[in-house]
Amino acid sequence: MTARLFTLDPLEGFRPKTFAGHKDSVLGAYFSADGTSIYTVSRDGAVFAWKEKESEINTDNDEPIPSTSSENSLGNRIANTRWGVYKRNYFNQPNTKVVCTTFHPVSNLLVVGFSTGIFGLWEMPAFSNIHTLSISQEKISSVAISPSGEWLAFGAKKLGQLLVWEWQSESYVLKQQGHYYDMNTLSYAPDGQTIATGGDDGKVKVWSTHSGFCFVTFSEHSAPISAVSFAKHGSVLFSASLDGTVRAYDLIRYRNFRTFTSPTPVQFSCLAVDPSGEVVAAGSTDSFEVFLWSVQTGKLLDVLAGHEGPVCSLAFSPSGANQLVSGSWDKTVRIWSVFNRSRAVEPLSLTSDVLAIALRPDGKEVAVSTLDGQVTFFDIQESKQTSIIDGRKDISGGRKTDDRVSAANSSSGKAFNSLAYTADGSCLIAGGNSKYVVLYDVREGEGVMVKKFQISENLSLDGTEEFLDSRKVNEAGINTDIIDRRGDESDLEDRLDLSLPGASRGAGDMSIRRYRQEARTKCVRFSPTGRAWAATSTEGLLIYSLDESVTFDPFDLSIDLTPQSVLEVLAAQEYLKALVMAFRLSEKSLIQRVYEAIPSGDIRLVTRQLPFIYVPLLLRFVAEHLESTPHLEFDLIWINTVLMSHGRVLKDKSGEYASVFRVVQKALSDSEQTISKLCDDNSSALKYYIDQSRRARDTDVEMLTA
Repeated sequence: MTARLFTLDPLEGFRPKTFAGHKDSVLGAYFSADGTSIYTVSRDGAVFAWKEKESEINTDNDEPIPSTSSENSLGNRIANTRWGVYKRNYFNQPNTKVVCTTFHPVSNLLVVGFSTGIFGLWEMPAFSNIHTLSISQEKISSVAISPSGEWLAFGAKKLGQLLVWEWQSESYVLKQQGHYYDMNTLSYAPDGQTIATGGDDGKVKVWSTHSGFCFVTFSEHSAPISAVSFAKHGSVLFSASLDGTVRAYDLIRYRNFRTFTSPTPVQFSCLAVDPSGEVVAAGSTDSFEVFLWSVQTGKLLDVLAGHEGPVCSLAFSPSGANQLVSGSWDKTVRIWSVFNRSRAVEPLSLTSDVLAIALRPDGKEVAVSTLDGQVTFFDIQESKQTSIIDGRKDISGGRKTDDRVSAANSSSGKAFNSLAYTADGSCLIAGGNSKYVVLYDVREGEGVMVKKFQISENLSLDGTEEFLDSRKVNEAGINTDIIDRRGDESDLEDRLDLSLPGASRGAGDMSIRRYRQEARTKCVRFSPTGRAWAATSTEGLLIYSLDESVTFDPFDLSIDLTPQSVLEVLAAQEYLKALVMAFRLSEKSLIQRVYEAIPSGDIRLVTRQLPFIYVPLLLRFVAEHLESTPHLEFDLIWINTVLMSHGRVLKDKSGEYASVFRVVQKALSDSEQTISKLCDDNSSALKYYIDQSRRARDTDVEMLTA
């Protein structure tokens, strides 16, 4: 309930000052820009302004404390001031607590986030309310302000929201929300540009792999999502849920155009789409059956029975062999000939419960993960086992707080619950209830571990430490992390448990026995391009890539950008920075001036360091420049170096930048035609001149002989 003033540098005779008077805990204390005022904000909504006490100003003839700079003199003045309450202000928000606050000294703006999802902006020291706005249904857990004071950033922990607000124009700069419970599954689009995820909150989200932003959310499901999958052509997304429905989404119009249900209510745990995109299959945990629907009509085509346990994984043959492979907890994998008249079923027996299956891209081999930590490989055509990987030692790692044995001897979580082949079928990636994701080379028959990825080093998650920290053991010999402190929160709304009895997922209750999140992977998938893979983990969606595909642009963070500043940077021969700034201003004359000022010897260096977000813009500009100016060799050097430096990424995104390629192709073909026509004209002219010179020479010879 108090704030204290300390000095960073030792000061003789200084005693820490105490600012008391608040009736609740103090959340923030801030200096004004000139150092003459201090503002303290408490959780009950009180803002105190502190200034120097006028009646107790030190009038003694003491010698002033020497200082070597204005900063030291300001610090000494603040330290020697006797502070007192100048004014008391209150937010007057009923039934609301202050959760977070920040202050911008230059503009004297105080930003406050409340427990009801409301934030307010006040100007100090007058305490005038600029505006108040509700931006979330839950409390705002964090707030920040940009150095210029124009943008405000807010974070809501419970809903996973991130908002950036421009308060002068009252508009959103950025608005993103992730899954506010665990992510369960993911799927790559066929072009590798987007990823779909499903979570315990019942939402399906589609993300861009290059920007990292979610651009569409589907909320039709009423229970946790268990599986998502793209159709082969990429414009249709399927999702299966524990609410007993399988839904199909149109990614062109962003709508749910088909809903598939079973004759009796069941919970679907897995999903598969055949290569043609005409049939979708889902496995259930209740009736142990596999259901097949027609995507065109939405009708139920068939029900495949035979498993004696929950169906945990499904996969159609990628080669179009009309085969469906299913794995179940009954320790069997079944291969169904779903489109043949024979309706043959080939069961493959294993020694433990099946957790996940993955088909090789050629459809000739299936990898099966079981509960005993092994990955078994079967030849589908001959129905025989080809090899086996014992992955218990590979995936084991991390000791939980309640484990009685060390991480090396613990048997919990030593199994893979997700498998995925690379695009060429040479490697297999596997993840499970561990902090590790393992990559195996499976080309030589026996799997060889190539690399082990650690998905998290967050010590607040259970299972990230190899050894328990003895510093967390109290005098009674009990690990303090095991002590359940729920119900001890300071806010009443945090102590209340409003969940339904017995509800453990999707209802706000993270179960009674477990209250600390574990580091684990629920799903891993390889990109169709073979250059990246993604995983849904406790900390969200993780993408590992060989390419630097992140389009973060640090130049976008600067606000002082004018044509004059571009010309100044160009005069300093900082060509890359000048080119990027010119593209951001989007003034064609300025871009052309910077472009033509770059020496030909520096073109290769500039193009290699240019952020990829500007490469399509540069290509389009060079193509237009090639058609309208005589700098032919200069433009061709630019096009050649850009394609050599960024060709691989441009090829992966050929569909997205098809229009840019067409413009470049048109410019090059027009230039080629112009040059070839000019060459033909010059050749004809040269031939004419040669013939004329020969004729004149022959005439002279005839005249001499005559």
